[in-house]
Amino acid sequence: MSREFELCPGRRVGGEQPCFIIAEIGQNHQGDMAIAKRMIRMAKDCGADCAKFQKSELEYKFNKKALERPYTSKHSWGKTYGEHKRHLEFSHDQYRELKKYAEEIGIFFTASGMDEMAVEFLHELDVPFFKVGSGDTNNFPYLEKTAKKGRPMVISSGMQSMKTMHQVYQIVKPINPNFCFLQCTSAYPLQPEDVNLRVIWAYQSAFPDIPIGYSGHETGIAISVAAVAMGAKVVERHVTLDKTWKGSDHQASLEPNELSELVKAIRTVEKAMGSPVKQLLPCEMACNEKLGKSVVAKVTIPEGAVLTLDMLTVKVGEPKGFPPEAIFDLVGQKVKKNIEEDETITEEAVENHVKKVKC
Repeated sequence: MSREFELCPGRRVGGEQPCFIIAEIGQNHQGDMAIAKRMIRMAKDCGADCAKFQKSELEYKFNKKALERPYTSKHSWGKTYGEHKRHLEFSHDQYRELKKYAEEIGIFFTASGMDEMAVEFLHELDVPFFKVGSGDTNNFPYLEKTAKKGRPMVISSGMQSMKTMHQVYQIVKPINPNFCFLQCTSAYPLQPEDVNLRVIWAYQSAFPDIPIGYSGHETGIAISVAAVAMGAKVVERHVTLDKTWKGSDHQASLEPNELSELVKAIRTVEKAMGSPVKQLLPCEMACNEKLGKSVVAKVTIPEGAVLTLDMLTVKVGEPKGFPPEAIFDLVGQKVKKNIEEDETITEEAVENHVKKVKC
């Protein structure tokens, strides 16, 4: 079982802890503070543990030519990619305001630091943990500097190989043991055949001392729920107030009713995972009393007869007698009274019968 650690104050992840659910607002706020706050409130109301954004210091994330590149997409908020990103980027003061709002309503707040300077700001902002987006997972200097900040880390693995993830583990682990990996495929929206949930098991095997989670961009909630059943201890999903809004992430995001259903489904699955011990449960007793079968006499069996298999059958009997699994143990036993055809075989009817204890 994966090691536990405290991801947020008072909230541990890993081991037997409940799945930590991140509502990834990202930049689906359209650059509007009022919408951003509505989305934080929505995440809280739907039962998510954390509302997460994406913070960039654009001149450190992109070079000049990338920012000057024409951007004519229907999702564009400007003529160039730089203008587009600046429209969607909140200031430091706005981030402070959003974090304060999240604290007031009682939900954890963080952001992906999309470059080293963004991480510096988020560290100053005192976020509970750093989210490393897939685009920086193979950015080893960034990883090392982020790990040295000492805050817990959640690291997505979209676009990466298992070899790279081993390298990431080897870089981060000696510096900061409090981190987890998320299986992720960086496609929006993500098709089921590209999800590869079995990577969760591969990560659990390769990195047994850290929690493993899932970051999904698929449509609907079924795949994310399956990830939890497979052992994901952190689930991150993009969220939106309206999938038809302008922006390339909205289509791969969950609307409020879907996020609410996802949270409910995850909590139901966690309850259903239960115990690995297979046994008759108290809730099954009524059904067992009503429909549980017993060994009964297939024919009339006289006193003193030695039981053979062709004398016995299995039916729902009244009263209860030997359970069906005891039928072979009864063969060769002597009966000490007459047993009528169709009568239940009880312990009182079998001479010197000793119950075999199940191991």
